[in-house]
Amino acid sequence: MIPALLSNYAPTDLSFEKGEGAYLFGNDGRRYLDFSSGIAVTSLGHAHPDIVEAITDQASKLMHISNLFRIPGQEELAQKLVDATFADAVYFSNSGAEANECGLKMIRKYFSDNGQSERYRVLAFENSFHGRTLATIAAAGQAKLLEGFGPVMDGFDQIPAGDIELVKASITPETAGIIIEPIMGESGIQVIDPDFLRALRTLCDEEGLLLMFDEIQTGMGRTGKLFAYEHSGVVPDIMTSAKALGNGFPIGACLAVEKVAKCMVAGTHGSTYGGNPLGTRVAGTVVDIMTADGFMDRVAQIGGHLKQALHGVIDRYPTVIEELRGVGLHLGLKCKVENTALLDALRKHSVLTAKGGDNVVRLLPPLIIDEDQIREFITALEAACEELA
Repeated sequence: MIPALLSNYAPTDLSFEKGEGAYLFGNDGRRYLDFSSGIAVTSLGHAHPDIVEAITDQASKLMHISNLFRIPGQEELAQKLVDATFADAVYFSNSGAEANECGLKMIRKYFSDNGQSERYRVLAFENSFHGRTLATIAAAGQAKLLEGFGPVMDGFDQIPAGDIELVKASITPETAGIIIEPIMGESGIQVIDPDFLRALRTLCDEEGLLLMFDEIQTGMGRTGKLFAYEHSGVVPDIMTSAKALGNGFPIGACLAVEKVAKCMVAGTHGSTYGGNPLGTRVAGTVVDIMTADGFMDRVAQIGGHLKQALHGVIDRYPTVIEELRGVGLHLGLKCKVENTALLDALRKHSVLTAKGGDNVVRLLPPLIIDEDQIREFITALEAACEELA
């Protein structure tokens, strides 16, 4: 007999009873420093008092009503995101994959509405990750995501990132848009060169294509800016957000400029739960905290402090770690040993991290970490490296 819970995950034999700030308290009686944040989700830490208050207050009033009626909190959150970004309008979903689905549909709908329905293909990049739906695994094109799920959904072409001439050569009369992560997280914190992003923007303008940024993981402060596009100055036509947007409460968002957003009229897309009163109340609280004066400056500062300390560890243990990657608090350690060995060693020393592609250990601490917690992490990392050296 199979377990009642579907076996599509292979979790570590560890569970938690509570969290507080940057720490998780395991059912094994130990306290763990959380440098994974639920894979870049709990970026304001666990049990943040403002978020707890928002959930408690809103849940006592109204959690769900459906989009058959106006939801004032949804309108307020949309305005906050519009005011804080390039976007003119926002659609709310339950997850990052759903937000990406909306963005991909927007690309097709834009060209259909403009009499170019033959333009529906989207250029994506090898080793990317955009979600687990049939469309988003087709966009990523990775064999490990596609295997066993039948014919791959049509409309996506993948090329290596970084070569703008290759991008130009890959555009056909059917190409409608380009989707890219400013930093490829799942594939091992692969930072895309800002010059390449700028070249993509120029090319899209010249060819009449739409540029879509997947900021599910890089957005909401992870890189030291509210969104990673701010580092390069490249403004996309469409951008998606999720993960840290709800700090653990499921919510996603698809942001778009006016010319694209106005194509999505009543009936073109929707969600039962997306943007419900509880979700938007929580996300509104997160946005308020992250856009407060000084918050992002502090994230950038603490990220620089962590990177400086990590470089010292790499210098001392070159047989264990060969490279530090990333921006802000979106970091990765490229390992010379098996990355799982370093993950396990860190967990032994009460630190939780996340596995990434290209033999990388991902470091995704909450944005609220302090210098004492960085020292605690570095002490654990040095001990783990000493054991593995």
